[in-house]
Amino acid sequence: MSDTLIVTIQNGRADVVLNRPGIHNAFDDRLIAELTDVFEQLGGDKTVRAVVLSGAGKSFSAGGDLNWMRQFANYSFDENVADAKKLARLMQALDEMPKPTIARVQGAAYGGGVGLVACCDIAVAVPAAGFCLSEVKLGLIPAVISPYVVAAIGEREARRYFLTAGRFDAAQAFRLGLIHELAEDERQMDEIIAGWVGQLIANGPEAVAASKELIRAVARRPTDDTLRDETAKRIAERRASPEGQEGLSAFLEKRKPSWP
Repeated sequence: MSDTLIVTIQNGRADVVLNRPGIHNAFDDRLIAELTDVFEQLGGDKTVRAVVLSGAGKSFSAGGDLNWMRQFANYSFDENVADAKKLARLMQALDEMPKPTIARVQGAAYGGGVGLVACCDIAVAVPAAGFCLSEVKLGLIPAVISPYVVAAIGEREARRYFLTAGRFDAAQAFRLGLIHELAEDERQMDEIIAGWVGQLIANGPEAVAASKELIRAVARRPTDDTLRDETAKRIAERRASPEGQEGLSAFLEKRKPSWP
Protein backbone atom coordinates (compact mmCIF):
# COMPACT_ATOMS: atom_id res chain seq x y z
CA MET A 1 0.00 0.00 0.00
CA SER A 2 1.31 3.44 -0.92
CA ASP A 3 1.31 6.47 1.35
CA THR A 4 -1.55 7.99 -0.67
CA LEU A 5 -3.98 5.78 1.23
CA ILE A 6 -3.88 5.26 4.99
CA VAL A 7 -5.81 2.37 6.56
CA THR A 8 -6.04 1.70 10.29
CA ILE A 9 -8.17 -0.84 12.13
CA GLN A 10 -8.93 -0.61 15.85
CA ASN A 11 -11.74 -2.02 18.00
CA GLY A 12 -13.81 -3.08 15.01
CA ARG A 13 -13.51 0.29 13.26
CA ALA A 14 -11.56 0.71 10.04
CA ASP A 15 -10.50 4.20 9.00
CA VAL A 16 -9.67 4.70 5.33
CA VAL A 17 -8.03 8.06 4.66
CA LEU A 18 -7.42 9.50 1.20
CA ASN A 19 -3.96 10.98 1.66
CA ARG A 20 -3.23 13.23 -1.30
CA PRO A 21 -3.94 16.61 0.33
CA GLY A 22 -1.67 18.50 -2.06
CA ILE A 23 -4.08 17.76 -4.92
CA HIS A 24 -7.25 17.73 -2.80
CA ASN A 25 -7.33 13.92 -2.61
CA ALA A 26 -8.07 13.57 -6.31
CA PHE A 27 -7.82 10.00 -7.52
CA ASP A 28 -6.03 8.43 -10.46
CA ASP A 29 -5.94 4.88 -11.79
CA ARG A 30 -3.48 3.81 -9.08
CA LEU A 31 -5.53 5.15 -6.18
CA ILE A 32 -8.71 3.72 -7.71
CA ALA A 33 -7.11 0.28 -7.79
CA GLU A 34 -5.82 0.60 -4.22
CA LEU A 35 -9.16 1.80 -2.88
CA THR A 36 -11.01 -1.00 -4.62
CA ASP A 37 -8.68 -3.60 -3.14
CA VAL A 38 -8.99 -2.08 0.34
CA PHE A 39 -12.79 -1.98 0.23
CA GLU A 40 -12.95 -5.59 -0.94
CA GLN A 41 -10.49 -6.70 1.75
CA LEU A 42 -12.35 -4.85 4.51
CA GLY A 43 -15.62 -6.33 3.32
CA GLY A 44 -14.24 -9.80 4.01
CA ASP A 45 -12.45 -8.98 7.28
CA LYS A 46 -14.48 -10.37 10.19
CA THR A 47 -12.67 -8.10 12.65
CA VAL A 48 -14.07 -5.00 10.90
CA ARG A 49 -17.55 -3.92 11.92
CA ALA A 50 -17.68 -0.40 10.44
CA VAL A 51 -15.67 1.61 7.91
CA VAL A 52 -15.09 5.37 8.02
CA LEU A 53 -13.94 7.06 4.80
CA SER A 54 -12.28 10.47 5.05
CA GLY A 55 -9.82 12.78 3.33
CA ALA A 56 -6.62 14.36 4.64
CA GLY A 57 -6.17 18.11 4.51
CA LYS A 58 -8.74 20.70 3.45
CA SER A 59 -10.71 18.60 0.95
CA PHE A 60 -12.59 15.31 1.07
CA SER A 61 -11.96 14.53 -2.61
CA ALA A 62 -11.86 16.64 -5.76
CA GLY A 63 -12.74 13.62 -7.91
CA GLY A 64 -10.53 12.74 -10.83
CA ASP A 65 -6.90 13.86 -10.97
CA LEU A 66 -6.55 16.18 -13.98
CA ASN A 67 -3.17 14.73 -14.92
CA TRP A 68 -4.79 11.30 -15.05
CA MET A 69 -7.79 12.63 -16.99
CA ARG A 70 -5.54 14.17 -19.66
CA GLN A 71 -4.64 10.65 -20.76
CA PHE A 72 -8.22 9.97 -21.82
CA ALA A 73 -7.81 11.99 -25.01
CA ASN A 74 -5.22 9.51 -26.24
CA TYR A 75 -7.25 6.42 -25.34
CA SER A 76 -9.26 4.47 -27.87
CA PHE A 77 -12.97 4.02 -27.20
CA ASP A 78 -12.38 0.51 -25.84
CA GLU A 79 -9.55 1.76 -23.62
CA ASN A 80 -11.81 4.48 -22.23
CA VAL A 81 -14.53 1.92 -21.50
CA ALA A 82 -12.05 -0.35 -19.71
CA ASP A 83 -10.74 2.58 -17.66
CA ALA A 84 -14.24 3.74 -16.72
CA LYS A 85 -15.15 0.23 -15.62
CA LYS A 86 -12.36 0.36 -13.03
CA LEU A 87 -13.98 3.41 -11.45
CA ALA A 88 -17.36 1.67 -11.67
CA ARG A 89 -15.90 -1.31 -9.82
CA LEU A 90 -14.62 1.01 -7.07
CA MET A 91 -18.06 2.56 -6.57
CA GLN A 92 -19.65 -0.88 -6.57
CA ALA A 93 -17.14 -2.19 -4.01
CA LEU A 94 -17.97 0.68 -1.67
CA ASP A 95 -21.72 0.59 -2.26
CA GLU A 96 -22.03 -3.19 -1.85
CA MET A 97 -19.55 -3.66 0.99
CA PRO A 98 -21.25 -5.87 3.60
CA LYS A 99 -19.89 -3.63 6.38
CA PRO A 100 -21.61 -0.31 7.18
CA THR A 101 -19.75 2.70 5.80
CA ILE A 102 -19.59 6.30 6.97
CA ALA A 103 -18.37 9.31 4.97
CA ARG A 104 -16.60 11.98 7.02
CA VAL A 105 -16.80 15.10 4.83
CA GLN A 106 -14.64 17.91 6.20
CA GLY A 107 -14.14 19.83 2.95
CA ALA A 108 -14.83 19.93 -0.76
CA ALA A 109 -16.30 16.90 -2.51
CA TYR A 110 -16.42 17.30 -6.28
CA GLY A 111 -17.32 14.93 -9.10
CA GLY A 112 -16.28 11.43 -8.15
CA GLY A 113 -15.85 12.63 -4.57
CA VAL A 114 -19.62 13.16 -4.44
CA GLY A 115 -19.94 9.62 -5.77
CA LEU A 116 -17.91 8.27 -2.86
CA VAL A 117 -20.16 10.11 -0.39
CA ALA A 118 -23.30 8.80 -2.11
CA CYS A 119 -21.99 5.21 -1.98
CA CYS A 120 -21.51 5.35 1.79
CA ASP A 121 -24.40 4.27 3.99
CA ILE A 122 -24.20 7.30 6.27
CA ALA A 123 -22.59 10.70 5.80
CA VAL A 124 -21.81 13.66 8.03
CA ALA A 125 -20.32 17.03 7.06
CA VAL A 126 -19.23 20.33 8.55
CA PRO A 127 -20.29 23.77 7.26
CA ALA A 128 -16.96 24.16 5.42
CA ALA A 129 -17.81 21.23 3.16
CA GLY A 130 -18.87 22.02 -0.40
CA PHE A 131 -20.20 19.89 -3.21
CA CYS A 132 -20.27 20.04 -6.98
CA LEU A 133 -21.04 17.66 -9.82
CA SER A 134 -18.72 19.52 -12.14
CA GLU A 135 -18.33 17.08 -15.04
CA VAL A 136 -20.27 19.10 -17.64
CA LYS A 137 -17.83 21.98 -17.21
CA LEU A 138 -15.26 19.65 -18.80
CA GLY A 139 -17.63 18.43 -21.48
CA LEU A 140 -18.12 15.18 -19.58
CA ILE A 141 -20.96 13.56 -17.62
CA PRO A 142 -21.09 11.98 -14.14
CA ALA A 143 -21.98 8.65 -15.70
CA VAL A 144 -20.33 6.07 -13.47
CA ILE A 145 -21.42 7.72 -10.22
CA SER A 146 -24.92 8.58 -11.46
CA PRO A 147 -26.80 5.53 -10.09
CA TYR A 148 -25.58 6.26 -6.58
CA VAL A 149 -25.99 10.04 -6.67
CA VAL A 150 -29.48 9.84 -8.17
CA ALA A 151 -30.43 7.31 -5.49
CA ALA A 152 -29.16 9.74 -2.83
CA ILE A 153 -30.63 13.04 -4.02
CA GLY A 154 -33.43 12.00 -6.38
CA GLU A 155 -33.97 12.48 -10.09
CA ARG A 156 -35.36 16.01 -9.86
CA GLU A 157 -32.37 17.43 -7.98
CA ALA A 158 -29.98 15.43 -10.17
CA ARG A 159 -31.38 17.26 -13.20
CA ARG A 160 -30.48 20.55 -11.60
CA TYR A 161 -26.96 19.72 -10.45
CA PHE A 162 -25.89 17.40 -13.27
CA LEU A 163 -26.85 20.01 -15.86
CA THR A 164 -25.71 23.23 -14.16
CA ALA A 165 -22.59 21.96 -12.36
CA GLY A 166 -23.69 24.37 -9.64
CA ARG A 167 -21.98 24.28 -6.29
CA PHE A 168 -23.96 23.61 -3.13
CA ASP A 169 -23.03 23.81 0.52
CA ALA A 170 -23.33 21.33 3.35
CA ALA A 171 -26.72 22.69 4.42
CA GLN A 172 -28.11 22.08 0.94
CA ALA A 173 -26.47 18.63 0.83
CA PHE A 174 -28.32 17.87 4.07
CA ARG A 175 -31.63 19.06 2.61
CA LEU A 176 -31.05 16.94 -0.50
CA GLY A 177 -30.37 13.80 1.55
CA LEU A 178 -26.76 13.42 0.45
CA ILE A 179 -25.65 14.21 4.01
CA HIS A 180 -27.49 12.72 6.99
CA GLU A 181 -26.25 15.06 9.70
CA LEU A 182 -24.48 18.41 9.97
CA ALA A 183 -21.82 19.01 12.61
CA GLU A 184 -20.70 22.37 13.94
CA ASP A 185 -17.03 21.50 13.52
CA GLU A 186 -14.69 18.55 13.06
CA ARG A 187 -14.61 17.76 16.77
CA GLN A 188 -18.37 17.36 16.88
CA MET A 189 -18.27 15.45 13.59
CA ASP A 190 -15.90 12.92 15.12
CA GLU A 191 -18.16 12.59 18.15
CA ILE A 192 -21.13 11.93 15.89
CA ILE A 193 -19.20 9.32 13.95
CA ALA A 194 -18.01 7.63 17.14
CA GLY A 195 -21.63 7.43 18.27
CA TRP A 196 -22.72 5.88 14.98
CA VAL A 197 -19.87 3.36 15.09
CA GLY A 198 -20.91 2.38 18.61
CA GLN A 199 -24.50 1.83 17.48
CA LEU A 200 -23.39 -0.19 14.44
CA ILE A 201 -21.04 -2.43 16.40
CA ALA A 202 -23.82 -3.16 18.90
CA ASN A 203 -25.88 -4.76 16.11
CA GLY A 204 -25.63 -8.22 14.63
CA PRO A 205 -22.95 -8.10 11.90
CA GLU A 206 -24.72 -10.61 9.68
CA ALA A 207 -28.03 -8.79 10.13
CA VAL A 208 -26.38 -5.49 9.18
CA ALA A 209 -24.95 -7.04 6.01
CA ALA A 210 -28.31 -8.65 5.22
CA SER A 211 -30.07 -5.31 5.76
CA LYS A 212 -27.79 -3.63 3.24
CA GLU A 213 -28.51 -6.39 0.75
CA LEU A 214 -32.24 -6.10 1.50
CA ILE A 215 -32.29 -2.41 0.62
CA ARG A 216 -30.65 -3.08 -2.74
CA ALA A 217 -33.12 -5.89 -3.40
CA VAL A 218 -36.32 -3.92 -2.71
CA ALA A 219 -35.42 -0.39 -3.80
CA ARG A 220 -37.46 0.94 -6.70
CA ARG A 221 -39.35 -2.34 -7.16
CA PRO A 222 -43.14 -2.69 -7.16
CA THR A 223 -44.59 -4.11 -3.95
CA ASP A 224 -46.15 -7.17 -5.57
CA ASP A 225 -46.53 -10.84 -4.56
CA THR A 226 -43.02 -11.64 -5.81
CA LEU A 227 -41.43 -9.01 -3.59
CA ARG A 228 -43.63 -9.88 -0.61
CA ASP A 229 -42.66 -13.56 -0.92
CA GLU A 230 -38.98 -12.64 -1.23
CA THR A 231 -39.00 -10.43 1.87
CA ALA A 232 -40.87 -13.11 3.86
CA LYS A 233 -38.15 -15.62 2.99
CA ARG A 234 -35.43 -13.13 3.96
CA ILE A 235 -36.80 -12.58 7.46
CA ALA A 236 -37.43 -16.31 7.89
CA GLU A 237 -33.77 -16.97 7.11
CA ARG A 238 -32.66 -14.38 9.67
CA ARG A 239 -35.00 -15.78 12.36
CA ALA A 240 -33.56 -19.26 11.88
CA SER A 241 -29.93 -18.12 11.77
CA PRO A 242 -27.65 -18.52 14.82
CA GLU A 243 -27.24 -14.75 15.00
CA GLY A 244 -31.00 -14.20 14.87
CA GLN A 245 -31.55 -16.80 17.58
CA GLU A 246 -28.92 -15.18 19.79
CA GLY A 247 -30.37 -11.72 19.27
CA LEU A 248 -33.89 -12.81 20.18
CA SER A 249 -32.69 -14.81 23.18
CA ALA A 250 -30.64 -11.87 24.46
CA PHE A 251 -33.64 -9.56 24.14
CA LEU A 252 -35.95 -11.93 26.00
CA GLU A 253 -33.32 -12.59 28.66
CA LYS A 254 -32.58 -8.86 29.02
CA ARG A 255 -28.86 -9.18 28.30
CA LYS A 256 -26.47 -7.97 25.66
CA PRO A 257 -26.17 -10.31 22.66
CA SER A 258 -22.91 -12.15 22.12
CA TRP A 259 -22.02 -11.39 18.53
CA PRO A 260 -19.01 -13.12 16.96
